[in-house]
Amino acid sequence: MSLKTIKKYATNCFVLTIPIMIWNMVLTNQLPKYFQPEIFWKDIPTLLTYGENISRAMVFMLTFLMPLRISTPTQKRGLYIYLGGVLLYFTSWLVLILFPDSEWSNSSMGFTAPSYTPLLWLIGIGLIGDSFYFNWPFRRWFFISISILFLLFHNFHAFTIYQRTH
Repeated sequence: MSLKTIKKYATNCFVLTIPIMIWNMVLTNQLPKYFQPEIFWKDIPTLLTYGENISRAMVFMLTFLMPLRISTPTQKRGLYIYLGGVLLYFTSWLVLILFPDSEWSNSSMGFTAPSYTPLLWLIGIGLIGDSFYFNWPFRRWFFISISILFLLFHNFHAFTIYQRTH
C-alpha cells in the first residue's frame, strides 16, 4: 500500500473525534462523583446500556468511513458548527469540574449539558462528510440520524442519573 493510499484512508472524519476522546479520557476522573463509572453506569437498564453503546459505536464507525475534506460551503459551515460544538462541549465539562456545587451544575440542564452539547459537533461532522470510502450512496441524514439516536439514549441515561442523585 502506498503512502498516498494510507494518507487517503487516514484522513477521515474520525480524526475529528480524537480531541473529544482525549478530553474524555483525561478529564472523566475530574468530573463530580455522579459521573464516575461506578455511579454513572450502576443499575442502568440493559436496553439503555446496549442502545447507547451500540449507537455510539455506529457513530464512531461511520466517521471512519467518511473522508475528511473541507472544500464546499456546506463542509465549511460544518467545520464552524463542529468547532463551536466542541468549544461548548468542553465548556460544559469545565463548569461541572470547576464549579460542581453551583446552581447550574446541580440543575438538570447543567448536569446533562455534556450529554446534549455533542449534538452540535456531531451535526458539524455530518455536514463535513459528503461521501463514504466505498460505493454506497452518502446521505447526511443517515449519519445525523444515527447521531441523534445515540444522543437520545445518552441523554436519557444522563437524565436518569440526575433523577437518581438530585
